[in-house]
Amino acid sequence: MADVVTPEKRSQMMAGIGGKNTKPELIIRKGLHAKGYRYRLHVPTLPGKPDLVFPRYKAAIFVNGCFWHGHGCHLFKWPSTRQQFWKEKISGTIERDKRKMEALHNSGWRTLTIWECALKGKTCLPADTVIEVAADWLSSDLRSTEVTGFCNVIE
Repeated sequence: MADVVTPEKRSQMMAGIGGKNTKPELIIRKGLHAKGYRYRLHVPTLPGKPDLVFPRYKAAIFVNGCFWHGHGCHLFKWPSTRQQFWKEKISGTIERDKRKMEALHNSGWRTLTIWECALKGKTCLPADTVIEVAADWLSSDLRSTEVTGFCNVIE
């Protein structure tokens, strides 16, 4: 299927997508704050600058976009144009994600990854459920967990 906008406009649109303060991230932040959890945002001294950092729990939460992080869900589809560029870009992001998780774990931090599909799309969970899972994880001893829309929780 041909793109409905010009290549220049598509480039402008893609460049305008931010990596911080996304809608899914704001939902998680607001929900956890309402439950009494306090956190720091995008701490630059930690590998990967986690979206939410809970020093008290030595825990970090990443809210990942399914497209940008190459998640294998219904929200991810390889672009049909500039295929080599996108394969390198997304593969590089996946490798960086693995390295930053390993570095955090080696430093004694616990990590939770909440995927965009947990909050958006045809397989999404209720936001309250995702927030409850995150809150339960914070008070647990689990080292690393993911929340997705199609598998609920992966340990």
